[in-house]
Amino acid sequence: MAPKPKPTQAKPSPPPSGGASFSASAVPLEDLFSALHRHAQSLEFDQAAKVADQVLAIAPGDEDAVRCKVVALIKSDAIDKALAAIADAGRLPIDLRFYKAYCLYRQNKLQEALDSLDGQERDSVVLQLESQILYRLGRMVACTESYEKLQRLKIDSVDLKTNIIAAMIAAGRASEVERTMDALKVKSSSSFELAYNTACSLIEKKKYAEAEQQLLSARRIGQEMLMEEDYADEEIETELAPINVQLAYVRQLLGHTQESVEAYVGIINRNIADASSLAVATNNLIALKSTKDVSDSLRKLDRLIEKSAGSKQFQLAHGLDFKLSLRQKEALYSNRVLLLLQANRIDQAEELVSALPEMFPDSVAPALLQAAVFVREKKIPKAEEILTQFAEKHPEKSKPALLALAQIAAAANHFQISADSLSKVPDIQHTPATIATLVTLKERSGDIDGALAVLDSAIQWWKNAMAEDSKLDLIMQETASFKLNHGREQEAAQLYEELVKNHQSVEALVGLISTAARTNIEKAEHYEKQLRPLAGLKGINAESLEKTGGAKYTEGGAGPHLAKAEVTEEVKKMKAKKRKRKPKYPKGFDPANPGPPPDPERWLPKRERSSYRPKRKDKRAQLRGSQGAVAGKKHDITAAASSGSFSGGASASKPAQDSAGSTKGASQNVASSEQPKASRKSKKKSRS
Repeated sequence: MAPKPKPTQAKPSPPPSGGASFSASAVPLEDLFSALHRHAQSLEFDQAAKVADQVLAIAPGDEDAVRCKVVALIKSDAIDKALAAIADAGRLPIDLRFYKAYCLYRQNKLQEALDSLDGQERDSVVLQLESQILYRLGRMVACTESYEKLQRLKIDSVDLKTNIIAAMIAAGRASEVERTMDALKVKSSSSFELAYNTACSLIEKKKYAEAEQQLLSARRIGQEMLMEEDYADEEIETELAPINVQLAYVRQLLGHTQESVEAYVGIINRNIADASSLAVATNNLIALKSTKDVSDSLRKLDRLIEKSAGSKQFQLAHGLDFKLSLRQKEALYSNRVLLLLQANRIDQAEELVSALPEMFPDSVAPALLQAAVFVREKKIPKAEEILTQFAEKHPEKSKPALLALAQIAAAANHFQISADSLSKVPDIQHTPATIATLVTLKERSGDIDGALAVLDSAIQWWKNAMAEDSKLDLIMQETASFKLNHGREQEAAQLYEELVKNHQSVEALVGLISTAARTNIEKAEHYEKQLRPLAGLKGINAESLEKTGGAKYTEGGAGPHLAKAEVTEEVKKMKAKKRKRKPKYPKGFDPANPGPPPDPERWLPKRERSSYRPKRKDKRAQLRGSQGAVAGKKHDITAAASSGSFSGGASASKPAQDSAGSTKGASQNVASSEQPKASRKSKKKSRS
């Protein structure tokens, strides 16, 4: 909930002393201040503003009257008039900067509002407004710092505590929420907004089942509280819409896709939720549908994103720019770009994506989307350039850009660029998948030494790592195999020997023997003794095997076979005794009485068979009727047809015969009339 300006009660100012001109107006001025005070107490802010104008007409520059007028205009949502009143009082020695900042905040001029607070004493009211502005700007670290200053003031407000929890979750500090709630002496059951924010912290910690239960509890608490406050059923549903949307999202994360789809569709069709909840439900439904029915998804998003003629090329409809967080707005625009690419509307996607860097200057999403558009247009160098520039400008956020650059470059056979970009992601350098990818990329680019350096570095890292699930033996095994394949037998043998001594690997032992056999026969014979003898080899006579001609391979690759001279008589007898298989006959066929043979032409088309005879046409049917009857009928039909197709504009105005295609096209272009209903100003779940 947006912070409200500090209420200033209208105090009767003492009548001016001296001067006959003011003596007559002393009594009316006191009456006006009494009326001003009465209207303020009765929340009649429009009347209060009018009375304040009457006071200022009698006593120009009265500080109490000016403050009461500004507050009354703000309370009656006349923000423009309030700013005009503040500007008119600029020459007076009255500090109205807080009220100006709040008015600018209400107009979503956030940076101007923040600048207006500079130089003011950081009391509780100023700190609350500053925290709200920073929250809306997406500057969560500064926002939480401002709220921490507020905590030191020991303000006992559930709304303020709700905002503190919301800011911590948005700043990525969900793990601290439980401890902070204990410090603030507040429980999730204190209000449905706090229960909702607690569920959001559980979602951030990927505890989806617990989050679902917390959201159900938040909905129950909200229904009870709002019913006690005499809210109507429709108002209750509007207030609890964010909880229902978040509940559908949690069930989506739990894999209950159909249930989530039904919930989103129900929220959208009922159209009772606030605009921000409808936007979130629409976006999530589109994400669930993925590439199914792209045109329908685009139509839904077009109701939320509109093209403007002002300085901003695109903006969100229904005031969503003021209601959605920066991350939510980015998701809407990103999904629209992706849908445009799926629909092959490249020009529109390029137009939208060019406006995103200005909207989200510190986000990686615009760079990724620009690269995607360039890849679709087969402008690979431009895509690589965009991602490289972002990675250099924002090194702390460069991981997604570098991974995308590696993928794009590898697909374009730019192996060196791909390897270089992958090497700049430090936290995944020594995982087996990254090592294998880097080695393959460097090998394809011809940099064998670079590939070996990657493997050696990985071995050294895993030797020093204290991880429970060590991958050292796997990486050493693959490194030895790679070195052996590239003529580094001595280095490969050293790795195999180290594996045998430290890890007792049988595969390494086999690799060591086969490798050492090329360089050091004595070492190969020494380690060969450690191999276990194979079962069944004792009964084989080695001398008789040596006398045979050995195994020979056929040219066709059918496998080894013995020489013809070595085939024994017993083998020949076995071949001769092979049983001949009986032929298989169709079911019910008697080979003793086969019957007449089948027609040999049964598979040929009838026109190609020798027995085919074409049927004669009966020409007598064409000569029925009196002479000239056929020609006359043709003439009548032709005349009738020509008179219908050229008969002025009457046939064009009739939608009878040729309207099927045009009507269908028109129905596809009709915009849906579904619009979010204007709802009463409701409490925000994050109080921001």
